[in-house]
Amino acid sequence: MAGCAAILGGGIGGLTAANHLTRRGWDVTVFERSAAPPTTGTALGVWPQAVAALDDAGVGDGVRKLGAMQRRAAFLRPDGSVIGRVDSERRTAYLISRPALHGVLLDGLPGGVVRFATPSPDLATLAGFDVVVAADGTRSATRDVLFGAQYRPGYTGMTAWRGWIPGEAASVSETWGPGALFGITPREGGLVNWFAAVRSPAESTGGLDFVRARFGDWHQDIRKILEQVDPDVVLHHDLYESPPLPSYVRGNVALIGDAAHSMAPNLGRGACEAMVDAVTLGRLLTEHRVADALRRYDRARRRPTRRLVRASHLVGRVATARHWIGVRDAAVRLGSRFA
Repeated sequence: MAGCAAILGGGIGGLTAANHLTRRGWDVTVFERSAAPPTTGTALGVWPQAVAALDDAGVGDGVRKLGAMQRRAAFLRPDGSVIGRVDSERRTAYLISRPALHGVLLDGLPGGVVRFATPSPDLATLAGFDVVVAADGTRSATRDVLFGAQYRPGYTGMTAWRGWIPGEAASVSETWGPGALFGITPREGGLVNWFAAVRSPAESTGGLDFVRARFGDWHQDIRKILEQVDPDVVLHHDLYESPPLPSYVRGNVALIGDAAHSMAPNLGRGACEAMVDAVTLGRLLTEHRVADALRRYDRARRRPTRRLVRASHLVGRVATARHWIGVRDAAVRLGSRFA
């Protein structure tokens, strides 16, 4: 079945949905308030389930071509000693920056599908569309209209900094310390991606000087990165997660990605789940009438993504634990043997 779809938001989820639907004969319009695609952004991990979703959407090869393939990861202590390692042929991820992933998704679409510099219209004006896909992010105005402000995401208790430097990283590492963590990953284009998170009250201030002071006594790989960071490319923002929504659909509107289930980044699954949402919804829309497809989408995606929201929060608390660290490290060592 094919029809006419309005997609509110031209981010990763919205563009994945647009690719999937246009390839199956749908008439798609993407409304994106930004004037142009993003030009900055740090690396995202595209895990196997998300790669499979991109294949269904017709753009998986673009990520394989540009992304940095990664199978190895290490969890470290602030002194650089190893808590555990993961080396798995079964869990190949591709690390790719947000601008590069947007480029892959945009290249897959016919001209005119995405309307940049065009804010999402009011839902009442979209009656001519068979389905509306709300991919308008953590601060989703569509979610507010459908379910009310009480379902806006709440602060996780952690704030994050992200950036990149020239160079190469052979593998992924994440260093866990009391109240904070620091990650290092490769990314495309001869760059190293880094991220840091600290337990902190919401809306705390602090720039690169704060990050350098906070992690200044951690191991040398972190110190070397922070010595090279350009303060003009440091991104700082609080981390938010969604409360459980009563549904991901209402009427002919479906929420996908962060609009439905914003989550902490500790599992690296937020962007991946947006892509899986998009393709799951697209596939159901091509196989069933809209009302039935939306019901099936809600059943398929709400429960697993809610589990990931909870799991991401838990991993963040465990990684930055201040107590029972020896027990945590022993559990990670044991778990890494079976990864």
